[in-house]
Amino acid sequence: MLDNISVAIVIINWKKYDFTYKCINSVLNSSFKNFKIILVDNQYNKDELYELSRNKKIHIIKNKINHGFAKANNQGIKYALKNKYDYIMLLNNDTLIKNDLLKILIKHSNTLNQKIIQPLILNYDGTKIWNAGGTINNFFGTFQTYKKGENFKNFKSNRHFTDWFTGCCVFIKSEIFNEVGYFDERFFAYYEDVDFSIRLKANGYSVGMMNDSYLQHFESASSKSIYQNEGNLSPYVHYLNIRNHIFLLKKHSKSFNTIGVLLYQLIKILSYLIYFLIRFRFNKFKMVLKGFIDAINFKK
Repeated sequence: MLDNISVAIVIINWKKYDFTYKCINSVLNSSFKNFKIILVDNQYNKDELYELSRNKKIHIIKNKINHGFAKANNQGIKYALKNKYDYIMLLNNDTLIKNDLLKILIKHSNTLNQKIIQPLILNYDGTKIWNAGGTINNFFGTFQTYKKGENFKNFKSNRHFTDWFTGCCVFIKSEIFNEVGYFDERFFAYYEDVDFSIRLKANGYSVGMMNDSYLQHFESASSKSIYQNEGNLSPYVHYLNIRNHIFLLKKHSKSFNTIGVLLYQLIKILSYLIYFLIRFRFNKFKMVLKGFIDAINFKK
């Protein structure tokens, strides 16, 4: 029965070819074999992908520029839909999947008739929880990660659903995209997964949480700055964080409490500005301000 099911695995790369190769190798070692890897390479580099381009299990979409996480995923999703794959799994390139992950996800989906599932995600060495699902605080408009940082050995959870899935890894029945649509490309990167999760709920869908298998994730590998004088994360990441959070809240304003949202955002933005000013991180200070201004001007 499993052999009749096909899965398209969409992986986005942006310059981190070392991570991408390791991720793809973990997928190729999967016990489930009826899959195709859709590798979307933002700022395509022919020399770096020469070996992968020869593998028949891999289709490469070549972008001349960095289109961002949301648009690149949409490119992979559209390719998968055009080629009629039953399921689409979105997978970060800085991950390693357990060899039974695909098989167990398919079994869960079939047994429970669950069309969207997020698996358990550990940190890169597999010792701690990175994401065991998420919760939404509708009063403050915040999005928490369940069990993050807890020791994996002591992990126990009876949660079968999550309020929102992380774009790091999610397993989705292909038909969902025909009904709900694609990722909102205006986000570029960050919060597009939360936005999609809210839209799923609006369409009557729940997001399942599966803890029977897992993957390991190297956090923010593609977001780290090459310039270390202002910290590890790129100033642009902080810009997207501020802008997209506010844009998300504006887009789904009916789901959140206006007073709570304004209070939290005021504290959040002021905290960032004061911290970056004290630490003399003026580029990040400017990008936080720019993110706030651009978010205010963003239209639904």
